Amino acid sequence: MIFDTHAHYDDTAFDQDRETLLFSMKENGVGYIVNACASIEDMEKTIALMEKYPFIYGAVGVHPDDADKMTQETLEKIRDLSMHKKTVAIGEIGLDYYWHKEKEEHCIQKEMFCAQMDIARERKLPFMIHSRDAAEDTLSIVREYVKAGMYGGIIHCFSYGKEMAKEYLDMGLFLGIGGVVTFKNARKLKEVVAYAPLDQLVLETDCPYMSPEPYRGKRNASHNLVYVAQAIADLKGISVDEVIAVTEENGKKLLHI
Repeated sequence: MIFDTHAHYDDTAFDQDRETLLFSMKENGVGYIVNACASIEDMEKTIALMEKYPFIYGAVGVHPDDADKMTQETLEKIRDLSMHKKTVAIGEIGLDYYWHKEKEEHCIQKEMFCAQMDIARERKLPFMIHSRDAAEDTLSIVREYVKAGMYGGIIHCFSYGKEMAKEYLDMGLFLGIGGVVTFKNARKLKEVVAYAPLDQLVLETDCPYMSPEPYRGKRNASHNLVYVAQAIADLKGISVDEVIAVTEENGKKLLHI
């Protein structure tokens, strides 16, 4: 079964048909979904999804875009929700310098990133890292935490090159691969996928975003991961069934499902 390790079904894009769509997942070959928090408000929505749908698990945390809104109370809320029986990771957390150019903003993001990594270590949970235009700072922080002892993690929506991939793979981490790998112009990511061991890759949608071809530009959903799996299979010269089976096992092993 397909394991979508990173989705956002709390997004308003699903307000009109969320229940119908989610109840169709099994018949479309999707067995497991992790709903990842982004904003502070998303945490309660994620818990509600976890409690309503047996196949949905959760990652709790705050996206770097909202780092300046975080307080000690926010961190305590993450710590508390991390104890839920279906919370499987801390995320999505990390750094995003694409929209945030000022050094002061970078400092706040790094502070909140580290604070949430501390919770992941404390709770013995894997982490889910968002990194955009912040390659070196992300790598530096992750490297130091892994050296000190962590419990695994995923570099979500991996977008850097082969050399950076090697750094994370050598740390025993997983690369999250989504719809971008199906794009004709995604040469760098295709090289990474061909190079990386299959047992260190996981599938993810980031839905409702990042739809694969042939649905690029439309709302994404977990059943579209069959196109991502096919792209990975083509790059590695193996069957799509093998990709789905191995990535499912990877997700279950890392997230203790």
